Amino acid sequence: MSDIKAIDKQFVANTYNRFPVEIVSGKGSVVRDETGKEYIDMGSGIAVTSFGVADDEWAAAVTEQLHRVQHMSNLYYTRPCALLAQRLCEKTGMKKVFFANSGAEANEGGIKAARKYAAEKKGADHFTIVTLKNSFHGRTITTLSATGQEHYHELFQPLTPGFVHADANDLEGTIALALEHKAAGILIECIQGEGGVVPLEKEYVQGLADFCAGEDVLLLVDEVQTGNGRTGAMYSYMNFGVQPDIVTTAKGLGGGLPLGAVLLGEKCEYVLGFGDHGSTFGGNPVCCAGALSVVERLTDDFLAEVKAKGEFVFKALSGASGVESVSGMGLMIGIQTVKPAGDVVKACMEQGVLCLTAKDKVRLLPALNIPADVLEKAVAVIKAACAVE
Repeated sequence: MSDIKAIDKQFVANTYNRFPVEIVSGKGSVVRDETGKEYIDMGSGIAVTSFGVADDEWAAAVTEQLHRVQHMSNLYYTRPCALLAQRLCEKTGMKKVFFANSGAEANEGGIKAARKYAAEKKGADHFTIVTLKNSFHGRTITTLSATGQEHYHELFQPLTPGFVHADANDLEGTIALALEHKAAGILIECIQGEGGVVPLEKEYVQGLADFCAGEDVLLLVDEVQTGNGRTGAMYSYMNFGVQPDIVTTAKGLGGGLPLGAVLLGEKCEYVLGFGDHGSTFGGNPVCCAGALSVVERLTDDFLAEVKAKGEFVFKALSGASGVESVSGMGLMIGIQTVKPAGDVVKACMEQGVLCLTAKDKVRLLPALNIPADVLEKAVAVIKAACAVE
């Protein structure tokens, strides 16, 4: 065991079952461990390093801002914060942005905004948020409550009240729950990432949007993992033909630095006033400078390339030996394998490819700009690891 692994084992909280690999450097979609072995990174820090490791444009933007000012409180204006909010609104049609540090915090902010909106419009008894079974919205006590997976709840009772969980794709049942519990909002992931990379049915998402518009219930879409180009659209909801009232995002937005965002639509752009919400590090100028370099490169042509790369992976793996099914969208892909997913991931790692899991599936979340030849090499390794005799 290396010194770093021993130190980590002794001093870092035992919350992660780490792979026995220390990553020390990398460039683009290739990283190196302490022995010099190279790996193709098909996880990108769980959909975070949108343009790969040590991306030159991202690093230049971050470094330039570091030499200007690394942090100011939100009592003052900073250029990267304002410009990033402008670009996010221009690309989505949303009206205002609140910046946080993570996906969980973004979801907390979205929930607060929905509850305040409903309280002012309908009364204090309209506070429930309907979420979906098999969802994942974060690890704070409140976002655990929003998460529709019981095993995440077991050790942390009592959870925050005011959440009910509907069956995904059951439009009638979801609406019934929302009406019964006087819902302030309905919070969904268009593709349930931690739940196994499972897309919702388009008709279901559109039905929820119609219901929410008719009943003045806010539609919230969690784009923490699905957003910022991951599915071949700026945000995944754009593939489903709806316009949410609130969008929450993080992960790939910062390109490797912690940054979350709550995008507020026309209905609720003014619902959060002075003192209603805040964040010491939210809108940090260094994080926002990095995010601007990410967002500006998510052009229509680039997103078309993301879709094409995803289609290549689907075609290469669908029907392959040991592959039962392939799910997802763009470069957010889940592979149901005959072999245990953990065994496939281990075999891939031995052959120099880093993959993830989600539930009982192998999960792929490579950098959006992964070169075609590198992607082909990685897929060949994954295909071989999945194969059964």
